[in-house]
Amino acid sequence: MRVALFVPCFIDAFFPEVAIATLELLERLGIEVEYPLDQTCCGQPVANSGCQEDAAGAEALFVKNFAGFDHIVTPSGSCTHHIRYHFDAIPQTDEVKQVRERTFELVEFLHDILEVDAFPWAEFPHKVGLHNSCGTLRSLRHASMSELGEPFFSKPLALLSKVKGIEMVTPSRPDECCGFGGTFSVFEEPVSAKMGYDKVTDHKNAGAEYIVSADNSCLMHQKGCAERLGVDLKFIHIAQILNGDNA
Repeated sequence: MRVALFVPCFIDAFFPEVAIATLELLERLGIEVEYPLDQTCCGQPVANSGCQEDAAGAEALFVKNFAGFDHIVTPSGSCTHHIRYHFDAIPQTDEVKQVRERTFELVEFLHDILEVDAFPWAEFPHKVGLHNSCGTLRSLRHASMSELGEPFFSKPLALLSKVKGIEMVTPSRPDECCGFGGTFSVFEEPVSAKMGYDKVTDHKNAGAEYIVSADNSCLMHQKGCAERLGVDLKFIHIAQILNGDNA
Protein backbone atom coordinates (compact mmCIF):
# COMPACT_ATOMS: atom_id res chain seq x y z
CA MET A 1 0.00 0.00 0.00
CA ARG A 2 1.48 3.34 -1.08
CA VAL A 3 0.20 6.11 1.19
CA ALA A 4 0.98 9.80 0.76
CA LEU A 5 0.49 12.49 3.38
CA PHE A 6 -1.05 15.76 2.24
CA VAL A 7 -0.51 18.62 4.71
CA PRO A 8 -2.84 21.56 3.96
CA CYS A 9 -1.22 24.97 3.68
CA PHE A 10 -2.83 26.46 6.81
CA ILE A 11 -1.79 23.46 8.91
CA ASP A 12 1.74 23.73 7.55
CA ALA A 13 1.84 27.43 8.45
CA PHE A 14 -0.05 27.57 11.75
CA PHE A 15 -0.47 24.04 13.17
CA PRO A 16 2.61 21.97 12.21
CA GLU A 17 2.11 19.89 15.34
CA VAL A 18 -1.04 18.45 13.74
CA ALA A 19 0.90 17.38 10.65
CA ILE A 20 3.54 15.74 12.85
CA ALA A 21 0.89 13.94 14.91
CA THR A 22 -0.75 12.64 11.74
CA LEU A 23 2.53 11.31 10.38
CA GLU A 24 3.50 9.70 13.70
CA LEU A 25 0.06 8.14 14.10
CA LEU A 26 0.10 6.58 10.65
CA GLU A 27 3.60 5.22 11.28
CA ARG A 28 2.51 3.80 14.65
CA LEU A 29 -0.14 1.89 12.72
CA GLY A 30 2.46 0.36 10.45
CA ILE A 31 1.97 2.61 7.43
CA GLU A 32 5.02 3.62 5.43
CA VAL A 33 4.16 7.22 4.62
CA GLU A 34 5.52 9.20 1.69
CA TYR A 35 5.54 13.00 1.62
CA PRO A 36 5.82 14.66 -1.81
CA LEU A 37 8.05 17.67 -1.17
CA ASP A 38 6.60 19.87 -3.91
CA GLN A 39 3.07 19.86 -2.50
CA THR A 40 1.28 23.13 -1.81
CA CYS A 41 -2.38 24.18 -1.50
CA CYS A 42 -5.14 22.03 -3.04
CA GLY A 43 -6.92 25.14 -4.35
CA GLN A 44 -9.79 25.16 -1.87
CA PRO A 45 -9.48 28.80 -0.64
CA VAL A 46 -9.61 30.19 -4.19
CA ALA A 47 -12.52 27.99 -5.22
CA ASN A 48 -14.43 28.79 -2.01
CA SER A 49 -14.17 32.47 -2.87
CA GLY A 50 -15.93 31.86 -6.18
CA CYS A 51 -12.79 31.92 -8.34
CA GLN A 52 -12.98 28.30 -9.42
CA GLU A 53 -10.96 28.71 -12.62
CA ASP A 54 -8.10 30.27 -10.66
CA ALA A 55 -7.72 27.03 -8.71
CA ALA A 56 -6.52 25.20 -11.82
CA GLY A 57 -2.80 25.66 -11.15
CA ALA A 58 -2.99 24.37 -7.59
CA GLU A 59 -5.18 21.45 -8.62
CA ALA A 60 -2.86 20.44 -11.46
CA LEU A 61 0.15 20.52 -9.14
CA PHE A 62 -1.75 18.45 -6.58
CA VAL A 63 -2.40 15.76 -9.18
CA LYS A 64 1.22 15.84 -10.29
CA ASN A 65 2.38 15.28 -6.70
CA PHE A 66 -0.12 12.63 -5.67
CA ALA A 67 -0.88 10.57 -8.77
CA GLY A 68 0.04 6.90 -8.42
CA PHE A 69 -0.58 6.56 -4.67
CA ASP A 70 -3.09 4.04 -3.36
CA HIS A 71 -4.30 6.49 -0.71
CA ILE A 72 -3.76 10.20 -0.06
CA VAL A 73 -4.42 11.04 3.60
CA THR A 74 -4.91 14.51 5.05
CA PRO A 75 -5.87 15.86 8.51
CA SER A 76 -8.45 18.21 6.99
CA GLY A 77 -12.08 17.50 6.19
CA SER A 78 -12.54 20.71 4.22
CA CYS A 79 -9.60 19.98 1.90
CA THR A 80 -10.86 16.43 1.39
CA HIS A 81 -14.30 17.80 0.57
CA HIS A 82 -12.84 20.15 -2.05
CA ILE A 83 -10.71 17.48 -3.69
CA ARG A 84 -13.45 14.88 -3.78
CA TYR A 85 -16.42 17.04 -4.79
CA HIS A 86 -15.22 20.37 -6.24
CA PHE A 87 -11.87 19.60 -7.82
CA ASP A 88 -13.00 20.43 -11.34
CA ALA A 89 -11.01 23.45 -12.52
CA ILE A 90 -8.87 21.08 -14.59
CA PRO A 91 -9.82 18.46 -17.21
CA GLN A 92 -11.17 15.31 -15.59
CA THR A 93 -8.72 12.74 -16.90
CA ASP A 94 -8.59 9.22 -15.47
CA GLU A 95 -5.55 10.27 -13.44
CA VAL A 96 -7.41 13.21 -11.91
CA LYS A 97 -10.42 11.05 -11.11
CA GLN A 98 -8.21 8.47 -9.39
CA VAL A 99 -6.55 11.13 -7.23
CA ARG A 100 -9.96 12.47 -6.22
CA GLU A 101 -11.28 9.01 -5.35
CA ARG A 102 -8.17 8.06 -3.38
CA THR A 103 -8.05 11.15 -1.15
CA PHE A 104 -9.22 10.50 2.40
CA GLU A 105 -9.58 12.61 5.49
CA LEU A 106 -7.71 11.04 8.42
CA VAL A 107 -10.77 9.84 10.38
CA GLU A 108 -12.18 8.19 7.25
CA PHE A 109 -8.89 6.47 6.57
CA LEU A 110 -8.53 5.16 10.12
CA HIS A 111 -12.16 4.09 10.45
CA ASP A 112 -13.13 2.93 6.96
CA ILE A 113 -9.87 1.80 5.34
CA LEU A 114 -7.61 0.61 8.18
CA GLU A 115 -10.51 -0.27 10.52
CA VAL A 116 -8.35 0.54 13.56
CA ASP A 117 -9.71 -1.03 16.72
CA ALA A 118 -7.17 0.14 19.33
CA PHE A 119 -4.81 2.99 20.20
CA PRO A 120 -2.94 1.38 23.12
CA TRP A 121 -0.46 4.25 23.39
CA ALA A 122 -3.14 6.95 23.76
CA GLU A 123 -4.45 8.31 27.06
CA PHE A 124 -6.43 11.53 27.49
CA PRO A 125 -8.00 11.93 30.97
CA HIS A 126 -10.19 14.94 30.17
CA LYS A 127 -13.78 15.89 29.38
CA VAL A 128 -13.95 16.45 25.64
CA GLY A 129 -16.58 17.88 23.34
CA LEU A 130 -16.59 16.81 19.69
CA HIS A 131 -17.04 19.34 16.91
CA ASN A 132 -17.97 17.91 13.52
CA SER A 133 -17.42 20.55 10.88
CA CYS A 134 -20.26 21.09 8.42
CA GLY A 135 -18.28 19.52 5.58
CA THR A 136 -17.18 16.42 7.45
CA LEU A 137 -20.67 15.88 8.84
CA ARG A 138 -22.86 16.56 5.82
CA SER A 139 -20.52 15.78 2.93
CA LEU A 140 -17.96 13.26 4.18
CA ARG A 141 -20.58 11.74 6.48
CA HIS A 142 -18.42 11.42 9.56
CA ALA A 143 -21.56 11.03 11.63
CA SER A 144 -25.34 10.90 11.51
CA MET A 145 -27.14 14.21 11.05
CA SER A 146 -29.61 15.12 13.78
CA GLU A 147 -31.82 17.07 11.35
CA LEU A 148 -32.51 13.85 9.40
CA GLY A 149 -33.53 11.83 12.44
CA GLU A 150 -31.43 8.92 11.16
CA PRO A 151 -29.90 6.14 13.30
CA PHE A 152 -26.95 7.44 15.28
CA PHE A 153 -23.38 6.77 14.20
CA SER A 154 -20.13 8.68 14.63
CA LYS A 155 -16.77 7.70 13.18
CA PRO A 156 -14.80 10.20 15.33
CA LEU A 157 -16.52 9.01 18.50
CA ALA A 158 -15.90 5.38 17.55
CA LEU A 159 -12.18 6.15 17.35
CA LEU A 160 -12.04 8.38 20.43
CA SER A 161 -13.86 5.76 22.52
CA LYS A 162 -10.73 3.62 22.22
CA VAL A 163 -8.60 6.22 24.03
CA LYS A 164 -7.96 5.49 27.70
CA GLY A 165 -9.41 7.95 30.22
CA ILE A 166 -11.32 10.17 27.80
CA GLU A 167 -14.82 11.35 28.77
CA MET A 168 -16.95 12.69 25.95
CA VAL A 169 -19.54 15.35 26.72
CA THR A 170 -22.24 16.52 24.32
CA PRO A 171 -23.41 20.11 23.76
CA SER A 172 -27.14 20.78 23.46
CA ARG A 173 -26.83 21.52 19.71
CA PRO A 174 -24.04 19.20 18.55
CA ASP A 175 -24.56 19.59 14.79
CA GLU A 176 -24.72 23.38 14.70
CA CYS A 177 -22.16 25.28 12.61
CA CYS A 178 -19.48 27.16 14.55
CA GLY A 179 -19.61 30.06 12.11
CA PHE A 180 -16.21 29.74 10.49
CA GLY A 181 -17.13 28.72 6.96
CA GLY A 182 -13.88 29.89 5.41
CA THR A 183 -14.36 33.30 3.80
CA PHE A 184 -17.81 33.52 5.45
CA SER A 185 -16.02 34.51 8.65
CA VAL A 186 -14.44 37.42 6.77
CA PHE A 187 -17.40 38.71 4.77
CA GLU A 188 -20.02 38.05 7.47
CA GLU A 189 -17.88 38.71 10.53
CA PRO A 190 -20.60 39.69 13.06
CA VAL A 191 -22.76 36.65 12.23
CA SER A 192 -19.72 34.36 12.21
CA ALA A 193 -18.53 35.64 15.59
CA LYS A 194 -21.95 35.24 17.21
CA MET A 195 -22.21 31.67 15.95
CA GLY A 196 -18.75 30.97 17.34
CA TYR A 197 -19.65 32.49 20.70
CA ASP A 198 -22.77 30.33 20.88
CA LYS A 199 -20.80 27.21 19.98
CA VAL A 200 -18.04 27.53 22.57
CA THR A 201 -20.55 28.54 25.25
CA ASP A 202 -22.63 25.44 24.46
CA HIS A 203 -19.57 23.21 24.82
CA LYS A 204 -18.51 24.90 28.05
CA ASN A 205 -21.99 24.52 29.53
CA ALA A 206 -21.80 20.80 28.71
CA GLY A 207 -18.69 20.53 30.88
CA ALA A 208 -16.03 20.30 28.19
CA GLU A 209 -12.40 21.03 29.01
CA TYR A 210 -11.32 20.45 25.42
CA ILE A 211 -12.97 20.69 22.02
CA VAL A 212 -11.69 18.16 19.49
CA SER A 213 -12.26 18.21 15.75
CA ALA A 214 -10.91 16.84 12.49
CA ASP A 215 -10.80 20.40 11.14
CA ASN A 216 -8.28 22.84 12.57
CA SER A 217 -9.91 25.73 10.73
CA CYS A 218 -13.02 25.39 12.90
CA LEU A 219 -10.86 24.97 16.00
CA MET A 220 -8.92 28.12 15.13
CA HIS A 221 -12.14 30.11 14.83
CA GLN A 222 -13.58 28.73 18.06
CA LYS A 223 -10.34 29.33 19.93
CA GLY A 224 -10.47 33.01 19.00
CA CYS A 225 -14.11 33.22 20.06
CA ALA A 226 -13.38 31.54 23.40
CA GLU A 227 -10.48 33.89 24.09
CA ARG A 228 -12.58 36.97 23.36
CA LEU A 229 -15.34 35.71 25.63
CA GLY A 230 -12.94 34.64 28.37
CA VAL A 231 -14.24 31.05 28.20
CA ASP A 232 -11.72 28.56 29.57
CA LEU A 233 -11.53 25.93 26.84
CA LYS A 234 -8.66 24.18 25.09
CA PHE A 235 -8.63 22.98 21.51
CA ILE A 236 -7.00 19.92 19.96
CA HIS A 237 -7.05 18.05 16.66
CA ILE A 238 -8.20 14.44 16.76
CA ALA A 239 -4.86 13.27 15.35
CA GLN A 240 -3.10 14.58 18.45
CA ILE A 241 -5.36 12.66 20.85
CA LEU A 242 -5.19 9.42 18.87
CA ASN A 243 -1.41 9.76 18.61
CA GLY A 244 -1.13 9.99 22.41
CA ASP A 245 0.19 13.56 22.44
CA ASN A 246 0.30 15.12 25.89
CA ALA A 247 -2.45 17.64 26.63
